Amino acid sequence: MKKLILTAFAMMFVFTSFAQEKKMLTPENASYNNRSLYPKSKSYKWMAGTDKFVFTEDGVLMVQSPGAKSANTLLNLDQVNIMAKNSGYVEFKRVPNITWTNENVGYFYKSEEDGSVSLNSLSLSAKSMKKITTVPADAENHTITEATMRVAYTIGNDLYVADGTKQLRLTNNPEHVIAGQSVHRNEFAIDGGIFWSPDGSKIAYYLMDESMVTDYPLVDITARVATATPIKYPMAGMTSHIVKLHVYDFNTGKDIVMKTGEPEDHYLTAITWNNDNQHVYIGELNRGQNSLDFNEYDALTGKFTKTIFHDEDEQYVEPVGPAHFLPGSTTEFVWLAQRDGYYHIWLHNTKTLNAKQIEKGDYVVTSFDGFDGNGNAYYTSTEVSPLQRHFYKVNLKNGKKTQITKVHGTHSVLPSKSGNFYLDFYSSTDVARAVDLHYVKGDFTENLYTAADPLKECNIGTVELGELKAEDGQTLYTRLIKPYNFDPNKKYPVIIYVYGGPHAQMITDEWTAGAGIYLHYLSQEGFIVFTLDNRGSADRGEAFEQVIHRQCGQCEMRDQMVGVKYLKSLPFVDAERIGTDGWSYGGFMSTSLKINYPESIKVSVAGGPVIDWKYYEIMYGERYMDTPEENPEGYELTCLENKTDKLQGKLLIIHCTTDPTVVWQHSLSFVENCIHNGKQLDYFVYPGHDHNVYGMDRAHLITKITEYFKANL
Repeated sequence: MKKLILTAFAMMFVFTSFAQEKKMLTPENASYNNRSLYPKSKSYKWMAGTDKFVFTEDGVLMVQSPGAKSANTLLNLDQVNIMAKNSGYVEFKRVPNITWTNENVGYFYKSEEDGSVSLNSLSLSAKSMKKITTVPADAENHTITEATMRVAYTIGNDLYVADGTKQLRLTNNPEHVIAGQSVHRNEFAIDGGIFWSPDGSKIAYYLMDESMVTDYPLVDITARVATATPIKYPMAGMTSHIVKLHVYDFNTGKDIVMKTGEPEDHYLTAITWNNDNQHVYIGELNRGQNSLDFNEYDALTGKFTKTIFHDEDEQYVEPVGPAHFLPGSTTEFVWLAQRDGYYHIWLHNTKTLNAKQIEKGDYVVTSFDGFDGNGNAYYTSTEVSPLQRHFYKVNLKNGKKTQITKVHGTHSVLPSKSGNFYLDFYSSTDVARAVDLHYVKGDFTENLYTAADPLKECNIGTVELGELKAEDGQTLYTRLIKPYNFDPNKKYPVIIYVYGGPHAQMITDEWTAGAGIYLHYLSQEGFIVFTLDNRGSADRGEAFEQVIHRQCGQCEMRDQMVGVKYLKSLPFVDAERIGTDGWSYGGFMSTSLKINYPESIKVSVAGGPVIDWKYYEIMYGERYMDTPEENPEGYELTCLENKTDKLQGKLLIIHCTTDPTVVWQHSLSFVENCIHNGKQLDYFVYPGHDHNVYGMDRAHLITKITEYFKANL
C-alpha cells in the first residue's frame, strides 16, 4: 500500500491528538446536534457589478475593496431602522440578508405577522425601503427573476406568480398533476421546476402527471388507527410519470406546451433559455438513458426547431446541468459532456451546430462556474488530484488554461465581475475552513478568514490517506482512522465504513478528510475505522464509474476486499474482527459483503439498504441496472433477499418506516427470507423517519450502532 503525504505538493494527511485533558466525543456530538463542533463560517459575497465585497461582522454589514487596509460599515442595525421608520416599516431586530443588484440597491425577504413573506427593495442613497410584492404563508419553491422582480412559487400542485400587488395563478391542476416542482425524482441534476427567461417576461415550468404511477403506501402510526399515506413510486420496469415543459408569456397571457413528442415517458432535463428570450432548450433523454438529444423549441409556439447535438453511450448518458450561453450571445453556449471518458467543457453553436472541446485531460470538471468579460470560462476540476477540487479559467478562443487556486484542498470560488479578484472558500486536511481573496494582478493571496479547528480540544486520533490498486490497475483511495490512544502493540477491531455507490466520494482533501465526526466517534470507542472509495464512486471518469453497469455491487465488493486484504496485513489489526457499516447504497454494500464474504466480515450493520433493485425507482435504478426484463441475470445476481441462506454471523439491519427512497419493503423482504431459511438477524426500525435518522433521534441511532459493534466485534 502506498501512503500519501498531504503537503502542498502531495496527498497524505496525518494529525495527532493527545489524550491529556481533552474532551471525549458523545453520540450527540456525532449526530450534528452540537454546532460548536463544526467550523464556524463567515459569509462573503461580491456586491453586484463591482469589485467590492460585503460580509457581516458582529451583526453589522461591512463593505471592503481589495487592497483596502480595513472594511467600512455599509449598514448597521440603527441605520436599517432609520430606513424602516422613514418607510413605514416596523423595527428590525437584525440587519436583513440583502442581495445587491448594484452598489446602491438591494432586495431582501421579510417574514410578516400573518406568516406571509414580502420581497422588499432597499436604497442606500434614498435611505428608504419599499415593498415589491408578497407571497402567501403556505408558498413553497420561491424563485425570483431580478429582471422584473416577479416571484414564482407553488402551493400544493399549482404554480403562482407574485407580481406587485397581483397574485397570478398559472395552473389549476387535478390530483397527481404537479406544476413548478422537481421532476424525475431529482435525477439528471434537476433541483427545481421553475425557469425564468433572462428578461423575466416568460416562465418555463415543468408539469408532471403522476396519475398513472403506482401508489406506494407509507404507514403513519401517529394516529390511534394507523393510516396509509401513499406516494407515487415508479419501480424499475414499471409505468413512469409523464412530464411536459410549459412556457407562460406575461406579455400575451398565453401558456404554451413545448411539443416534445413521443414516447412520453422520456426525461426532460437541462432546461435552458437562450439570451434572445425566444427559444428554450431541453435535454431529451430516452428512458433507456443511453441517448440524449439537446433540442431547441420556439417558446412562442412550442414548435420543435432543431436538434443542436446528439450524445449516446453504450451504458448511459447522464446530463449534469443546463447549458450556459455566453454573455450577450444568442448562438454560443458551453456544455459539460463525458464524450472522451471525462466530463469536460464543450463550446456549441446553435447556428452552425459545430462543437469544440475547450479543455481536456484525465480529470473531471465537477462544476461550471461562469464567465468573465474577457472571453474566459471558469470551472472546478479534479486535475490536481481526485481528492482535491481546484478552480481554473480557460479562454474559449485559444484554450489557454490557468489554475487559480494553489493551496491543497477543496475549493469553491467566486470571481468578481471584472475577473480581477476571486473569493476562495476552502477547506483541507489541515484547514477547517478559510476564505482567501486572490488578486489576479501580481498573483498573490490575502487571507480574509480562517476558522479555528473545533475538534482541537477533543480526543481525535490520526487519519492516514493511502492508495491501493484495483484488479484493473486503477487507483483506489483509502482513509484509515486510528484511536486517539492508539497502541501499535495492540490488535484492534476494524469497522469498514462503506458507501460505494455513484454520486458520492467519501475520501477528500478537506476538513477531517471527509470522515465527519461520526467516524471519529467510532474510532474514539476503540475501533480502527477504514474507508475505501471503490470503482463506481464519483468523479473518477466514465470507465471508473460505469464498470458497475447491470451488476451493481459486484466489482465494488471486489475492490472492498482489496482493502480487507490490506487491513489483514497490518500488525495492529485483528484479522478475525472486521466489520462493515453503511447506509442506503452503503447498506446494500454492507449486507452484500456480509453475505458474500462471511469468512472475512464478522459483523455488519446496514441502514436503509437496497435489497432488491426491482423495488428501486426507475430513474436511478434503470440507469445502472436497466429494467428487470432487460437484465434478469443482473437482477438475480444482485438480489440479496434470495441469498439469505448464505448469511452467517451477526447482521443488524436498520430501516426508517416512512423511507420514500429505499422503501421499507426492501428490508422486510430480507427478514421474511431469513425466517424461511431459518437464519437469525438483528433488526431495528425508526418510526416516522424518512431515508435517514436526523434530529435528536440520531444520537440514539449512533448509540445503537456503536453498542452493536462493541458487543459483537
